[in-house]
Amino acid sequence: MIKLTNVTIGIDQGDDVLFSDYEDGGEMWTGGGSRQRVRKVTFSERFKSPPAVHVSLSMWDMDSATNARADVTAQKITEKGFEIIFYTWADTRVARARVRWMAIGEVKSEDDWELY
Repeated sequence: MIKLTNVTIGIDQGDDVLFSDYEDGGEMWTGGGSRQRVRKVTFSERFKSPPAVHVSLSMWDMDSATNARADVTAQKITEKGFEIIFYTWADTRVARARVRWMAIGEVKSEDDWELY
């Protein structure tokens, strides 16, 4: 748990298309090859420490003839950014996926002094 006391709190957010494999016959749509996508996200402003990050699918377009399997998570969270990892397995065919994210944490305020 992150506890914030007497600080300036920053909230950054975004909505990113991770891939669109349907149009060009990409691996997520054909079901072969890599079953994972990684997207690096850079925050619009640096946090003082790694923030709490929440990610969720905001759109997914999957083949109805196969099972819908997907996992989306945030990893390698730093003060500057993080990675979104989308993963599927077995016979699942994914045409497109978009992820919405939100980061909440402490940011520098005008009252923060750096003496040295």
